[in-house]
Amino acid sequence: MKLSRIKDLINAEVLCNEEMLEMETVCAFGSDLMSDVLALSCKDTILITGLTNIQTIRTAEMLDIKCIIFVRNKRPDETIVELAKEKGMCILATRHTMFTTCGILYSNGLKGVDMD
Repeated sequence: MKLSRIKDLINAEVLCNEEMLEMETVCAFGSDLMSDVLALSCKDTILITGLTNIQTIRTAEMLDIKCIIFVRNKRPDETIVELAKEKGMCILATRHTMFTTCGILYSNGLKGVDMD
């Protein structure tokens, strides 16, 4: 699924790297615990979270995650957005809860990540 489709489905705002919206992704993972995110093994994953601090960007960088969706009207500050921009990550923000965001994306064909 293209990031542009994800953006439209969840009525998200692009906070940086809008040019990446044509990128394809195959799965998503929702968590506010970065220790859980570190256990991921699926390539081309997007991260859905409400955690808007520097650890989110650093964790995504370690796993080569190219898109983060911030939920619950959470907005990272400008330093976080700038770091994501520098690291080549597309950042989206939506008013939906994590549950609703995951449900919308799953019901439209985006796979979840199974923990091994």
